[in-house]
Amino acid sequence: MSEVMGLFDDQDDAPRTARRRRWPWLVAVLVVLLLIVAAFFAGEWVARDLVTKAVKQQLVSRLDLAADQQIDVDIADPSLLLDLALGQVGEVRISADDVTIGEFTGDVSVTLHDLGIRAPFTLGSGQATVSLDAEQLQPLLAEAAPVSIDGLTIAEPDVRASSQLSVFGVAVPVDVALTPSSADGQLVLTPVSLSVAGAEVTADGLRAQFGSVADPLLAGYRVCVAQYLPRGLTLSRVAVHGDRLSADFDIAGELLSDAGAREKGSCA
Repeated sequence: MSEVMGLFDDQDDAPRTARRRRWPWLVAVLVVLLLIVAAFFAGEWVARDLVTKAVKQQLVSRLDLAADQQIDVDIADPSLLLDLALGQVGEVRISADDVTIGEFTGDVSVTLHDLGIRAPFTLGSGQATVSLDAEQLQPLLAEAAPVSIDGLTIAEPDVRASSQLSVFGVAVPVDVALTPSSADGQLVLTPVSLSVAGAEVTADGLRAQFGSVADPLLAGYRVCVAQYLPRGLTLSRVAVHGDRLSADFDIAGELLSDAGAREKGSCA
């Protein structure tokens, strides 16, 4: 009887022995898989860090930005390692505040599509937005102002400028509400309403009071924005959002590959 029981004990020990032998292998396989995943994510993080630093360096050097300019770079693609293998990043978003461009300063956000990361560097397309508050916009307008601007405020949907008209040596305060638009690379601000000493008047009423002296003020403002930017950027839309003026630009695919597209533009 004891011999029979011993036989059953041996049979029970066999599966347990097999399970004990399999368990270390399962642990080893799991550890290897975890290491592979960790290595992938570590590689992804390193790749993103290298690419974002390279983008920042190129922006600083190509656009003559200050070396300490704070620039945020976001790579929207889920797997940058795959992008690097293919040589093209699907979407890159870049933003920076208080960027000085030519004679004006503003907040800039850029989205680039199909960015080639191997020489010759290529770009599918892109969009950029430059946003300015009243303090940043005023010196830009002052250069092209038909009359001096004493004050400037931005409140959706218009820009409001305060000025003065001189009649027989007497300065009369005039406020003008201006609607922004774009035309031929220019920022255009068109008068839509006026007030003299706090009283609303029409354009004809202003001419009746001040004659030809009012003409420069009624002509509005036209600022050649293109002269400050690369030719590869085309002004497409201007609007007021809240207390800021936003200008949208289309970015040509040749901006990275064609030196001429990076030269300063001009207005038609």
